Amino acid sequence: MNRPASSFHFSCGRTRREFLWQAGNGFFGTAMAWMLARDGARAGGITPSAHFPARAKHCIFLFMVGGPSHIDTFDPKPVLNKRHGEDYDFKPAQGVSQKGKGKLMGSPFKFQACGQSGIEVSELFPHLREHIDEMAVIRGTKGDSAAHGAASLQMNTGFVRQGLPCLGSWANYGLGSPNNNMPGFVVLVNGAPYSGAQNWGAGFMPSGYQGTVLKTSGTPVPNLVPAMNRSRETQRDQLDLLARWNSEHQARLPANSELAARIEAYELAYRMQAHAPEAVDLSRESESTRKLYGIGGGDADRFGKSCLMARRLVERGTRFVQLYHSNWDTHGDNDKRHQKLCNQTDRPIAGLLADLKARGLLEETLVVWAGEFGRTPVGTGGRDHHAAGFSTWMAGGGIKGGTVQGATDEFGFHVTGGEAHVHDLHATILHLMGLNHEELTYFHSGRDFRLTDVFGKVLTDIVA
Repeated sequence: MNRPASSFHFSCGRTRREFLWQAGNGFFGTAMAWMLARDGARAGGITPSAHFPARAKHCIFLFMVGGPSHIDTFDPKPVLNKRHGEDYDFKPAQGVSQKGKGKLMGSPFKFQACGQSGIEVSELFPHLREHIDEMAVIRGTKGDSAAHGAASLQMNTGFVRQGLPCLGSWANYGLGSPNNNMPGFVVLVNGAPYSGAQNWGAGFMPSGYQGTVLKTSGTPVPNLVPAMNRSRETQRDQLDLLARWNSEHQARLPANSELAARIEAYELAYRMQAHAPEAVDLSRESESTRKLYGIGGGDADRFGKSCLMARRLVERGTRFVQLYHSNWDTHGDNDKRHQKLCNQTDRPIAGLLADLKARGLLEETLVVWAGEFGRTPVGTGGRDHHAAGFSTWMAGGGIKGGTVQGATDEFGFHVTGGEAHVHDLHATILHLMGLNHEELTYFHSGRDFRLTDVFGKVLTDIVA
């Protein structure tokens, strides 16, 4: 039986025609705003959010989960070696070193002056040290916590507490992605870090700024193939309908940024179905390239695949790629563990630097290597957590290669000059990507937040 239109109930309280008209306009407005922002961001080569021309268009952050020993890798300590086995008490500040008293423990690994710069690097990195003239070694790095969870969060988010956006999210928020078919921030995990997904979370920012995790074995992108062999036309119709409903809902809740992020997440997932398989398909690489990264069996194979995937991603426009390698927490058997861990990472990282340089990508790609802290110069077989002074390094996009920033004392315990706090590392990374860390803010809970809080300085000595 036919009934007058006024007798039908609509959730929006309007006729069908009004509902479709409003929903269509809402969807159009959401899409149009995003497209205008995207297109404006491309104009002139500098995005509206960038504060000055970037030296680095991309960043690859190599995170060594658990804290590698600076004393055994990039900070030689001959005096410590000579006094190996002596009792010593460093009286550390509370919370920044797990152990400051015990027997001095020298490194069994030889250091060699490398490249034209003559920077000394451990024999644990026979391939990586060939690239020392591309690197700035930061020996005066310092953090605020010797606890894995808090220190991991600080190296990734700038804070020792939970709930803050990570470095990749800040870069994604400030600059966006040059490739609309791939995420602007991708995470590759070879062993989960302490504090888990919070390390690549967007915190109080919309979820669209968080890292997208790609697997390094098996199918890299879960659920990439549509279920039940659904055609792209059918899937497109479903997404359009869902977008109209989300847009109608968003019109009632204009302050809810999660809805816009959700709409774009659906759209990005749809576009990735066509573009992601090619981007992560390592079989397209030559045998010589795969060998360069250590792929093909052996200790370096898995991390080598991650490093090669990172190069393919930045080559296709991904803004920020973070790789996690676990686990450098060497409380016991420090020496053998570091031999194994360096075997897993030395050739892949060296291959990454060489490959980026050969393709003309290194000058526009900033490569960062760090853990959450270093290790103590005292111990019995193993080394404990130490955030009072440790080593990190950067290479590529805007970095003055063959340089050393800061120093620790003759035992590798305290920073004695050129201190580079984690806030300073972040300020420098943002600076090289064209962002002023003091001006890049996000309003939340009544105040403007920054990645560097109220701290941080650019390490100008390592900027070319």
